[in-house]
Amino acid sequence: MRIALVSEHANPLAAVGGVDAGGQNVHVAALAGGLAQRGHDVTVYTRRDTSSAPTRVLTPQGYLVHHVPAGPPSEVPKDALLRYMPVFAEHLRGEWAREPVDVVHAHFWMSGVASLDATRESGVPVLQTFHALGTVKRRQQGDRDTSPSARIALERRLCRRVDRVIATCHDETRELARMGLPRGRAAVIPCGVDTDLFRPLPPRRPGPPRLLVVGRIVERKGVGNVIEALAHLPGVELQVAGGTTPDLLGTDPEVHRLRTLAARLGVADRVRFTGSVGRDDVPRLMCDADVVVAVPWYEPFGIVPVEAMACGRPVVGSAVGGLLDTVLPGVTGELVPPRRPDLLAPVLRDLLADPARREAYGRAGRDRAVRTYQWRRVAAATEDVYADVVGAALGAPLGSAVGSLAGARPGREATR
Repeated sequence: MRIALVSEHANPLAAVGGVDAGGQNVHVAALAGGLAQRGHDVTVYTRRDTSSAPTRVLTPQGYLVHHVPAGPPSEVPKDALLRYMPVFAEHLRGEWAREPVDVVHAHFWMSGVASLDATRESGVPVLQTFHALGTVKRRQQGDRDTSPSARIALERRLCRRVDRVIATCHDETRELARMGLPRGRAAVIPCGVDTDLFRPLPPRRPGPPRLLVVGRIVERKGVGNVIEALAHLPGVELQVAGGTTPDLLGTDPEVHRLRTLAARLGVADRVRFTGSVGRDDVPRLMCDADVVVAVPWYEPFGIVPVEAMACGRPVVGSAVGGLLDTVLPGVTGELVPPRRPDLLAPVLRDLLADPARREAYGRAGRDRAVRTYQWRRVAAATEDVYADVVGAALGAPLGSAVGSLAGARPGREATR
């Protein structure tokens, strides 16, 4: 199939860990690579956010990244991008008129808005993965929600108009149903993990017990709650990996807030912020930790717990969103209510005091990651949904479209 993945703000080539660069970037990159490996012709369309970016980049994984000129060629917060979606859509429409595609898979709601606009006269089927829902964000953040005021209405419109929604967890499907998504229009396919990169490594760190938090440094990720729990865990260290580059950590307002909190609670000497780290370095960080902690206030999926499980590490997470699917309490880790450091602290204390249980959780987590969350399984399941939708659009028997539409076009190359 000729597949277009549209990811307006989450460039698969971007460094992960910034305010607007996280799990969606990883998801789009891995899905594109997995689909290309299965013989499909895949292009990811993302907004050009730097003047030095070439128009098209052919990745080592075999998919193209097409940088769309929409708005200034500089970083723009994703919540300010809606105004550029008409231009983004116009560019997509022109590209797909010259090089038709068989299916469009939009990632994030603004990508869906642009994709529906770009395909409205062509009849090309559009699938949607939201990665986060405005209704949940509004419920959790209230007046601090910086999303455009039209977001929820546009997401409801997407539910009515796209050919299929691919949700990443079962909790999301319940929210989508409340938003008006017709029954039977959602498929649940989780995010995946590279189980070759994320694998158990021999620990090489002596010293006191260590907790690890990995991800974007934003308030809703719950890092402050982990610091509050740390105040009740004497002798335990906390490493926080993610955010801006190490040399700019001192200018990050959220890092400043967290450091102030740690100082007020008397644990500043036991909290270390490393800043952004290369993706290849994350498995070593995880394997050197005793427990990986992921306690967001809300989370559409949450890729870090699955990566930690693939590394054979026990996970303590919050009972929200995708973590309800991925972390099995008493098997691969433990779940606690979000924003409850008073409940998080005793769970961490008991797990840190029980090496045998940590080891058992790690083994079970690795088995679960390999069995359920490998990217090749995710790509195959996504391919099946594409075939369903494309087959229905062509009037063909469901699933019969893959064989007739598979295969990459010859002569693919990157251009500037």
